[in-house]
Amino acid sequence: MTPEIADALTAALREFATRAITLLPTLTITLVAFYLLYRAADGALRLLEKSADNWLDRDDTPSGESEKRLRTLFGFARRLANFLVLGVGVLVVLQLFGVQIGPILAAAGVVGLAVSFGAQSLVKDVIAGTFILIENQIRVGDVAVINGQGGLVEHINLRTVVLRDLAGVVHVFPNGSIEKLANMTKDWSAAVLDIGVAYKEDIDEVIVVIRKVATEMRETEQFGPKMLDDIEVFGVDSFGDSAVTIKCRLKTLPIEQWNVGREYRRRLKYAFDEAGIEIPFPHRTLYFGEASKPIELLMRHEMEKSASKAKSDPSTPPQ
Repeated sequence: MTPEIADALTAALREFATRAITLLPTLTITLVAFYLLYRAADGALRLLEKSADNWLDRDDTPSGESEKRLRTLFGFARRLANFLVLGVGVLVVLQLFGVQIGPILAAAGVVGLAVSFGAQSLVKDVIAGTFILIENQIRVGDVAVINGQGGLVEHINLRTVVLRDLAGVVHVFPNGSIEKLANMTKDWSAAVLDIGVAYKEDIDEVIVVIRKVATEMRETEQFGPKMLDDIEVFGVDSFGDSAVTIKCRLKTLPIEQWNVGREYRRRLKYAFDEAGIEIPFPHRTLYFGEASKPIELLMRHEMEKSASKAKSDPSTPPQ
């Protein structure tokens, strides 16, 4: 490093230190002001979220639906507010140190334009994420199937959707790559049941037991509030190898279809046992044809064997 460069660097550092000391009170006040602005924006958004939640509770929206919707939208709004406050704060601090922010903003615009051309997939993700939020396709807390992979929606950003499956594995999907999306818990859910009974059973009596178990379950304090309607029995759905299949459906609150379905199957098993209704299981019955008669053939073979032995050995008494 030449002496001229070293002197210039030292002068620049000295000027920067002098300006920093001079601007220390102003800088402190600015940082405190932006911190208070950040806290105020966060508090205002939380208050607005609470007010909106109370207002939506007056509608006919199922329990928990408004909460998931607001959690998704206001989570995105808080991240956006944090980014704006941080960006404006950085620009103000640079301006205090004498940095011209006009060229920086112009350069940022040019860089943004270049990035938009070079990162088209990123722009595609952002646009798709915007429509996901606006159209309320999925919310945080929903159970969704994206491109064939199911899981609980943990995060929704402008760029990605994050799912966690039953095994705890986290799956991240760029919004632009989502081709098929199925929401299993929007507004209401349903437990679809395929109930198999033996061919010898009276179908009408079986349906009576099915309805009775569902009615008793709706009267319980634990599962009654989770069931939105009486069970729907569609009727005989198919004839299997060893069972007649009856298809039914239980409408439930969102994400409760699995709990309600498991409990209903448990109660139905006990009810079938009590009523003497057979639940078939895979088995195989073997029939011997009339021409075979394996026991008679075995006895005849033993008799012939004894007779031949008697002829060959005269001392053997006859059987």
